[in-house]
Parts: sequence; structure tokens; C-alpha cells
Amino acid sequence: MERQRKVNSRPKSGMADMTQGSPVRHVLIFAIPLFIGNIFQQIYNIVDTMVAGYNLGDQAIAAIGATSSLYGLLVNFAWGLNSGFGIVVARKFGAKDEEGLKSSIAAMMILNTVMTALISVGALFPLRLLMRGLKVPGTIFEDAYDYLVIIVAGMIVTILYNMCAGILRAVGNSRTPLYFLIISSILNLVIDVLFIMGFGWGVQGAAAATVIAEGVSALLAGGYIMKYYQDILPKKRHFRFERPLLQEMLGTGFSMAVMLCVVDFGSVLYQRAINGLGDTLIVAHTAARKIIGILMMPLSSIATANSTFVSQNFGAKQYGRIEESIRKVLKLEVLWGVFSCILVYLFGGLAIRFLTNTKDAEVIGNAVLSIRIHFIFYPALGILLALRTSLQAMGSKVVPVISSGFELAGKVVAGFVLIPAFGYLWVCLTEPIIWVVCMGFLILVFAVRNPLKKAMEQEQAEKGECHKKGICLYAS
Repeated sequence: MERQRKVNSRPKSGMADMTQGSPVRHVLIFAIPLFIGNIFQQIYNIVDTMVAGYNLGDQAIAAIGATSSLYGLLVNFAWGLNSGFGIVVARKFGAKDEEGLKSSIAAMMILNTVMTALISVGALFPLRLLMRGLKVPGTIFEDAYDYLVIIVAGMIVTILYNMCAGILRAVGNSRTPLYFLIISSILNLVIDVLFIMGFGWGVQGAAAATVIAEGVSALLAGGYIMKYYQDILPKKRHFRFERPLLQEMLGTGFSMAVMLCVVDFGSVLYQRAINGLGDTLIVAHTAARKIIGILMMPLSSIATANSTFVSQNFGAKQYGRIEESIRKVLKLEVLWGVFSCILVYLFGGLAIRFLTNTKDAEVIGNAVLSIRIHFIFYPALGILLALRTSLQAMGSKVVPVISSGFELAGKVVAGFVLIPAFGYLWVCLTEPIIWVVCMGFLILVFAVRNPLKKAMEQEQAEKGECHKKGICLYAS
């Protein structure tokens, strides 16, 4: 049998072996570039909103916002797949398994090629039907359709960037994707202004600018990997059908993608109810979501960084380090949740006015109401994200999907019953209630069926069997 090759114990520039050193230091160093990168990722949409709002008015903001949940469904499916694939890659890297690392990257490339074709083609044809199902108002329907067509047609570059960034992050490099996002975000701003203010292309120009900028970041990330990470790139022999590896990749990838899509499908139904409330409340909701998204970035960045840390250490069987990391990450998430809540109560109205340039008191009042209610529950969201990503990193596929099922159920009830009956207040209350319920469920799972404790017990049992048989164990 071919001897398993080991990854070089001295990581090249940009890589980070998280199986040694301070867990919190690793998580924070990894999370900071992720956070900044996520901010710039948000800037794509925020720039579209601001340039459209300042130059085209509230109708343009409504056109972009009315289909945001549908676009988010597609993007998060692609992101979820690659995050799941990256967990497997990170485990191979943490276990110092060079051949397994290259084979998992090869499988990642094959699966992304197939998914790109399915997502792009599968979403374009029924687009008008889907938008009618979302109850997009007739006054903004054509602008919203034109915006979404361009975005969906450009999904190939979004998926390519997510794949390349997923590979880099799996081996501990969160800085390089950040640099490319900064470049593409600046480019997005320049092209946005050129297409909308210079050429007068309206919301179509905003969509085209986003796709072009994302294409640049994808090409930069792919070129960087080809140039500087050739020693982890797969060779021809790695592009072969390996059922166990593909099952592991698909199981982990689809678990995360389905989890996100269940959530986003609920958001589509949720958006349908909001669209039925009229243009003014669509604008208020769109503006509030931008603020919520920006201040969610530290929560999700810390959780994602912890996911990579847990994946590498789970592959290396460093269970004590995982336990320490989860405990301290939960404290960080709660602290940020409290801080962001205070920030929103002090400056929420100012942020809404700056973001939209709207003078409509109803828009501002409803947007501020939404963010204030949401941010009271941000500590619960932080705990939810940290526990969910930790479970995924340790190979738990079912529990995160179940917790997402609770979210889907909540949004279905809100979308079909509560929002139509009681109005915008339930747009503000639905997600916070869901966060608390899902957080409670995941805390219960960790208390009753902790996968980390199970893995530790299994390792102890294996060591005990080996000692009984007189087998000498050597730590790697």
C-alpha cells in the first residue's frame, strides 16, 4: 500500500498551522482579515444601494432590495458548498495528509464546475416566475428583473472566487483573499459611478459593476494559487473517482449549503410578505438589512475563523484545544453583540439617513425600529453562529440543518400569517425570536450529545485497546 505522504511541517508564507500555539490568538488573527473582507463584500451591495439611492431615488433601492433574498439564496448555496468543502480540506491539512489534501482540492474543483452550470442555468429560466411568486411590485418589476438577470448570469465568477478563497482559508490564509476583495471593492465603486452617473445605465449598471468587480477578485485569487501554492495543487492522478472522499465532500458541502438554503428559502417567503407591504416598507427593510449585515460581520468572521481552527484540530485530534477555543469564542461573540446593540441605539438613525439619503420619515422610523429590535438579540445570534459552525467543523451534518429548519418554520409562519395580519412589527420580531430558539436548541445538543466529548471518548477507547494488545503509540 502506498505510504501516506505528510504535508511539510513548515508552512509556506500565508499558511497557518492552527494545531500549535494559542487557540484564541489563531482565531483572532484569522478572523480579522475575514472581518475586513466581509465588510468589503458587504460594500458591493452597500455601494449599489448608496449610488442608486443618491442618483436614482428610493425606487431604485426598492428594485435592488425586492429580490435580494432570491439572490442571497443562490450566493449562499455556492458559499455554503465551498465552506463545507473547505472543512474537509482543512482536516486533511491539519492531519498533514498531503495526498488527501490534493485529492480533496481536486474534488472541490470538479464539484464546483458541475454546480456552476446547474445554478446559473437552473436559475435564469424561471426567474420571472420566481419574482412574481415574490410579489415584486409592478412599479419596480422590470428594473428588479434586469438587475437580477445580470447578477445571476455572473454567478460563475462568484463561485470561482468562493472556491479559491475556500482553499486559501482551509490552509490558514485569510489575508490574501482580503487583499483581492479590497481591490475589487474599490473597482466596484469606480465602475458603479461610471455606469450609473456617467453612462446613465440605472440599476443594470449597478449589477454589471458588481459582476465585473467580483470577476476581478476571482481571477486574482485563482492566479495567486496557481503561482504560490503549486505544491498543494492536485495533479492529474488526483482527479479520479474516490467514492469515500466524494461522499465526505458532498455530505459536508451539502450539509452547510442546505442549512443556508433552508434559511434563505425562508427569507424568500419572508421577503414575499414584505413586498406585499408596499415600496416604502421595502426601502425601510432594505436599509435596515444593510446595517444588520455590516454589524453581523464580526460575529460571522469569528465563527468562521473558529470553524477553520476546529477543522484543523479535529483532523489532528487536538480535542482539548477545540474545547478551549469554543469556550473563549462564545465570550467574544457575546461581547460584540452587546457592543453593537449600544452602537445601534446611539447612531442607528444617522446610519440609515447616510446610507439611503432618504428624507421619508416613515422609511427612517421603520428602519430604526427594525435594527433596534434585532440588535437586542445579537448576543444570542453570536452564540448560535459559534455553536453551529463548530458542529459543522466536527462533522455534524444533521443538527445544523435541523436548527435551520426551525428558522424556515418561523419565517414561513411569519411570511404567511403574522406579517400579513399584523404588519411590519413582525418583520422586526421574527428573526430575533428564531435566533433565541435555535440558540437554545444548539446549547441543548452540546449538553446532551456533545460531539467533542464523543470523539475524546472514542480516542481514549482506541488507545486502551492498543495498550491491551501491546501496541506502542507514538505521537506525531
